Amino acid sequence: RDMAKSKYEYVRQFELEDRLLPSTWLVVRVDGQGFTRFTSNHGFTKPNDVRALNLMNRAAKVVAESMVEIVIAYGQSDEYSFVFSKDAKAYERRASKLSTLLVSKFTSAYVYYWSEFFPETKLQFPPAFDSRVVMYP
Repeated sequence: RDMAKSKYEYVRQFELEDRLLPSTWLVVRVDGQGFTRFTSNHGFTKPNDVRALNLMNRAAKVVAESMVEIVIAYGQSDEYSFVFSKDAKAYERRASKLSTLLVSKFTSAYVYYWSEFFPETKLQFPPAFDSRVVMYP
């Protein structure tokens, strides 16, 4: 992991070590931010807009297909959880890498496929998601 032999390579020494414990299930949960406003401004039907649920599923499929150590993914409302196997080695089990790469891939897929599921609705502002990693024995 070098910064292309840059003079700024020294900044790596300030990174926090965030490797997750071995032999634990890793769950990365993605959660929509400000989705009450987002759903209202984009005319989602209540209580569960089928188009929105299908869009979440499509974004999750993109993530699951790109990260082979995900064993199951499931969603509810504006959240999606991705479970990595106990022996997952992805990104050296670094929490920051798993969390940021997964949520950015999910968010970009959500925006990319938006018009497929909402062809009559233009995005008024970008959706936002956060993510966190939880370990289970």
